[in-house]
Amino acid sequence: MFPYLAAFASALLMWAAFPPLDIGPVAFVAPIPLFWALRRVERGFEAVTIGFLWGTVFFGMLLSWITILGFIAWVPLVLLMAAYFAAYSLLVWLFRLWPAWRWWLIAIGGWAAIEFLRARFPFGGFPWGSIGYAAGGFSPLLGSVQLVGPAGWTVLAVAFAAAGALLIESRDHWRQFVDTTVVIVLLGVFGALFAPSADGNQVRVAIVQGGSPCPMVHCQNENQRIFESHLELTETIPDSGADLVVWAENSTGPPFDPESNDSVKAAIISQAGRIGAYFLVSGTRKVEPDGFLNVNMLYSPEGVKIGEYAKQHPVPFGEYVPLRSLLGFIPQLDQVPRDMVRGADPVVFPMTQGQLGSVISFEGAFPRSIRGIADAGSQLMVVATNESSYGDSYSSDQLIDMTRVNAAAIGQDLVHAAITGKSTFVTADGEVGDGTDLFTEEILYGTVAMRSAGPTLFTRFPNWMTLLAVITLAAALFWPGEGGLEAIVGRHRPD
Repeated sequence: MFPYLAAFASALLMWAAFPPLDIGPVAFVAPIPLFWALRRVERGFEAVTIGFLWGTVFFGMLLSWITILGFIAWVPLVLLMAAYFAAYSLLVWLFRLWPAWRWWLIAIGGWAAIEFLRARFPFGGFPWGSIGYAAGGFSPLLGSVQLVGPAGWTVLAVAFAAAGALLIESRDHWRQFVDTTVVIVLLGVFGALFAPSADGNQVRVAIVQGGSPCPMVHCQNENQRIFESHLELTETIPDSGADLVVWAENSTGPPFDPESNDSVKAAIISQAGRIGAYFLVSGTRKVEPDGFLNVNMLYSPEGVKIGEYAKQHPVPFGEYVPLRSLLGFIPQLDQVPRDMVRGADPVVFPMTQGQLGSVISFEGAFPRSIRGIADAGSQLMVVATNESSYGDSYSSDQLIDMTRVNAAAIGQDLVHAAITGKSTFVTADGEVGDGTDLFTEEILYGTVAMRSAGPTLFTRFPNWMTLLAVITLAAALFWPGEGGLEAIVGRHRPD
């Protein structure tokens, strides 16, 4: 019974590391009870059950806001995430009797591999709950995310926790704990002394949070009313009052899309000219016969369309239905009648002040999506999101928590614009500035800057810590000597 209680407590602690509680340092100790439990059970079935329990409790609570869309959306996702950690727990249990240093490397590399996989598979992955966001998001450590990325802080947090579990067993296992602590402290000091900053040309930004007339549902003339509310707010921006105006995701949509509606385009161009600002407008557009695009369009102060970025990573079962022909028996999927057409390439928009990059909503949670735009040459990042489907929940806080860490990873200021809130500005070192509340209709003004320095280490080599952890996992498994695979195979080799 005690191992199961320990796993339950571990899951609760890990949940506390993320919004709404957002106690980031807890992420370093939260896995310790889980490791303690896995090193004490006698059967593999118990280890799998403990891992599944941990995943169900942690992800069930972390993602409880998804129940707003229905349990049909929440349950499969939670069970999938729990299955990943059931498999991981079996791995950790299988090698619990090996020498401490081998088990420690296996625990680290295994967790890093699991997070790498679940952020990519299935259907493009789901990175919510990655420890690196909580650990690296702890303010004293944010400056070092530019070196190791969110995944690097996953490696270090698990290394600390696994070493802590070993130290609880025996003081003889002090080496791993001390070494990990020293690395964490040194990275923290480096990040504090050499935090990333954007010290290039300044850009005055106005985020227009126009709201939705019917959040969480669809209503009559919804796209028209959303466009009109954004336009009405924009008309209050004074002449020369901004260099960049941002309308968030779904602020335009059929038939009120600037590419298909001349009056909508004329209104946007008119405001761009009056204010003397670039206009980033995020909206959807139908693509025949049964698809749609989700795009960010940038217009110059002179009314010229500079270009557009098409979202590359759609939300499974939200913007497209995987295996639609096989899952047609689920009536809720009728709410997604069209599948999003994916964009092919990262896009960077040239402005007078520098290069502007952008991603759309779900993509802001993925380090590889934001990093891809930074690698293409962006100097300032915009995340345009909607969030109106999730009501009065902490989903927006969780997304901001992830985008702030990703901003620090690429060392760029970030504009987080939401149609129903929360909108905010994030500095290149990950600090969050003033923001809006949920469901308010207002304009948020702020000043950001272009990054003048070159790419961060994370931008150049995004997965180097994960790769190192997996290599050491392989070394721990196959290195000859006491407790290795060779010895285990030998025990079962016939005479």
